[in-house]
Amino acid sequence: MRTYVLNLIAHRLLIAGITLLIVSFAVFFATAMLPGDTATILLGQAATPDAVAGLRAAMHLDEPAAIRFFRWLAGLAHGDLGISYVNNIAVADLIGGRFINTMRLAGITTLIAVPVALTLGITSAMFRGSLYDRIVTILTIGVISVPEFMIATAAVLVFSVYLKWLPALSFANEVTSFSQMLKVYAMPVITLSFVVSAQMIRMTRAAVIDTIDTPYVEAALLKGASRPRAVLFHALPNAVGPIANAIALSLSYLVGGVIIVETIFNYPGVAKLMVDGVSTRDLPLIQSCAIIFCTGYLALITLADIVAILANPRLR
Repeated sequence: MRTYVLNLIAHRLLIAGITLLIVSFAVFFATAMLPGDTATILLGQAATPDAVAGLRAAMHLDEPAAIRFFRWLAGLAHGDLGISYVNNIAVADLIGGRFINTMRLAGITTLIAVPVALTLGITSAMFRGSLYDRIVTILTIGVISVPEFMIATAAVLVFSVYLKWLPALSFANEVTSFSQMLKVYAMPVITLSFVVSAQMIRMTRAAVIDTIDTPYVEAALLKGASRPRAVLFHALPNAVGPIANAIALSLSYLVGGVIIVETIFNYPGVAKLMVDGVSTRDLPLIQSCAIIFCTGYLALITLADIVAILANPRLR
């Protein structure tokens, strides 16, 4: 049985690797098809044809796309993300500081969203059918139905425009005190927490309810155990696997949410750097940022699959 589980995990990892290879192919050729010539954009409309041709040759843009793709793929395999066309420095150095900001934003969101979502999901399942459960369900479905940019826009209108409590833009590099940190991260974290928590609440509630309906939990209730005790001491320990799977899947929504949130709040992260790279046709920068986000998403999805495999009682 252990060999079978290891084979399943290896199969998931192999699928993730193949998917990442396909994604890298799609990212490269999608960025290569962006309208406008990179050399012309960098030199300006007044540049002479010889200058444009010379810059294209220096950046290897005159080579066939297939050759450039394999050169870029070989660089990725060796940890070389290339040189930024606009800044003329290593993309890895350009992304380094921004990556820390993005991870900080994702980490703070996780620390807030996960406990809140687990609490609401577990208590909603514990009091299934009650008024509390109905309110949580309605609010959760409502949040799921609203896209991230609408939540972010509403947060700006309420907290920045009308109440004037928080700044509309989040300049994380200027944080010098705890109170300032709260102001900078409040709205981005609130927006991302809404997006992540809504999915996590629904999936956690479903996982706990499935465990509550099992015979051993019903037996505990028949023996006189209160419903909260039956859920916390009998159902919850056996729902750890599905709940961990729900957390991993829900956190994968951070990948798409971070791109939107960093752009709206002008947060200095990797996503904002990628958006700026698109406007200047900085192809190595765009490709590297896209691969980072795709790798993060695939890592979380693969982790969710592995957790689901390990938590499957039939494979124990």
